[in-house]
Amino acid sequence: MVGLVLQFVMLAAVVAVAGTFLARAADAIAEVTGLGRMLVGSILLAAATSLPELTVDIAAVRAGMADLAAGDLLGSSLMNLLILAVVDMCQRDGRKMLSREAASHALSATLAIALTALAAAAVLTAGKLPSIAFLGIGGWSWAILGAYLLGARMLFIDQRISARAAAETATEESPPPSPVWWPIAVFATAAVALVVAGPRLAHVAGELAERSGWGGTFVGTTLVALTTSLPELVASIAAVRLGAIDLAIGNTFGSNAFNMILFVPLDACHAGPLFAAVSAAHAVTALAVIVATTIAVLGQLYHGERRIPILEPDAMLMVLVILGGLLLVFHLA
Repeated sequence: MVGLVLQFVMLAAVVAVAGTFLARAADAIAEVTGLGRMLVGSILLAAATSLPELTVDIAAVRAGMADLAAGDLLGSSLMNLLILAVVDMCQRDGRKMLSREAASHALSATLAIALTALAAAAVLTAGKLPSIAFLGIGGWSWAILGAYLLGARMLFIDQRISARAAAETATEESPPPSPVWWPIAVFATAAVALVVAGPRLAHVAGELAERSGWGGTFVGTTLVALTTSLPELVASIAAVRLGAIDLAIGNTFGSNAFNMILFVPLDACHAGPLFAAVSAAHAVTALAVIVATTIAVLGQLYHGERRIPILEPDAMLMVLVILGGLLLVFHLA
């Protein structure tokens, strides 16, 4: 038991260091390429920090633990929102993550809501509708992938229009661009470190959880999801310290959207319909993600002028919804 704990701490340290370098490199890539922090955070950084979920959950599905894999994906989305809410409440310099200043992220948040709703519908209708599959992948998984691709294109077009408008209004000469190869190399190295350490970290967490006697649904939604969300936590904190709040918010909503399209490779690796093999309790997790994300969007679109540290109503309400969802899953699992 002590050996497992030591492994967990060491692997968590590796993930923490890799996540920090990942956020710094992503910020540099956004600045050098002109793509913008929102787009880089929503797609590039989100995909990199979601790599542990992909490797862990493919291994789980191949081992016959589809319920654990589904719980990890949906639970990771819930943990990402919890991270966003807690980081927002801990801000002491007056910057608002869930405010009008961050309203541009409402588009990526809405995409995450739509994809999570499709996953919830897949869980609730599994075994009740005729099974449709193409290339070994079910119809619901194809729908999630198609919706993500359309949403990603919308994000790209929206960011390109914003960058064009900013360039037209800029009056100062921009400094010469820095070489892009260095941040890309750092980003790739940190991503590889996450791919290597992340799955092992989740495996150790799973071994620790097995001794508790909890079910796979709850363990996947909590402990495994928390460990695979550690890259998002570290990257978000590092981004906030850099002053790149757009990067942190984009990473959260982008990771939640990316988590949903990971059902596609899991469905391809699973023998038979994937969603028919998972517990209906996962729909509760999905609904909690949808409600918490909606609260975040409301906080982005409307926010009072005064800020009370720790007592931000939108962030606190998100925390209550997330904890309530976890409590329901614990009783249903």
